[in-house]
Amino acid sequence: MKMGKKIEAVIFDWAGTTVDYGCFAPVQAFTEVFKEAGIEPTMEEVREPMGMLKWDHIRTMLRMPRIEAAWTEKYGKKPEDTDADQLFSKFEPSLLKILNQFSDPKPHVVKTVNELRAKGIKIGSTTGYTDTMMEIVVPEAKRQGYIPDCWYSPDSTGGMGRPYPYMIFKNLEALKISGVGRAIKVGDTVSDIKEGKNAGMFTVGILEGSSVMGLTQKEYEGLSEQERVDQLVKAERKYKEAGADAVIRDICGVLEFI
Repeated sequence: MKMGKKIEAVIFDWAGTTVDYGCFAPVQAFTEVFKEAGIEPTMEEVREPMGMLKWDHIRTMLRMPRIEAAWTEKYGKKPEDTDADQLFSKFEPSLLKILNQFSDPKPHVVKTVNELRAKGIKIGSTTGYTDTMMEIVVPEAKRQGYIPDCWYSPDSTGGMGRPYPYMIFKNLEALKISGVGRAIKVGDTVSDIKEGKNAGMFTVGILEGSSVMGLTQKEYEGLSEQERVDQLVKAERKYKEAGADAVIRDICGVLEFI
C-alpha cells in the first residue's frame, strides 16, 4: 500500500524497533529496581507503559492497582512521586550498566534504512531514553551501521515524552519536512502509536522483535507456526486498538508505504 502523498521522512523508535530485539534492556532494569524495593512486577506490568519517558514509566507502574496495593501494604502508604524519584535514581545507573549489550540493530534495519535513503527519504527518531542513555546507544548502533539523520529524547522537550508529539515535531523541524502528512512514524509500543497519532501522522506498529510481543529472537524463532500466528495476531490487535494505521511484520514492511 503506497501513501497518497510523497513521503519525505520516516521517524523510528529505538529499542524494540531498530535496536534491542524484544526491547529487553529497560525490562531488565525496571524489574531489578522494583524487586529491590520489595515489589515483584509481572512482565505484563513492566511492559504495559513501554515507550514512555522512563520516570513516567515508573510512576505509571506505581499507579497500577496491584502494584499500588502491594506498595501500600509494604510501606503503609500509597506510592507518591517522591517514590518514583527514588526508583528512577536507581533505575538509570542500572540501565546504563547494561545498555551497551542491548544496542545491536535488529535484522534488516541497516539494509532497509539504506534503501529508504536511496529513495531520498530522511530518517528521524524519537525515544523513551534520556540523552545520557542515548550517549551509549547511538555510538554503538552507529558502529554497526545504523544512524538516523537526527534523534530527540524527552530531554529536548522539557520532559514531555510520549504520548506527547513534541519529539516528532522536533524531528520534522530539523529534517525540514513540509508537513505531518509527509512523514511516517514507526514504533513497537502502544506509546509509540499514541505519539504518532497525536502528531497527526500515519503511524505503523512493528511486530517481530517488538516490546508488544516481548520475545527474544530465539524464543520467536522457536515458536510453532500456530503459536507464531497467535502471537502476531494478539500484537496486531493491541496496535490497532491503540489507533495504528498499519502493522508490519518487520522493518522491511516500511518500504511498502514509500
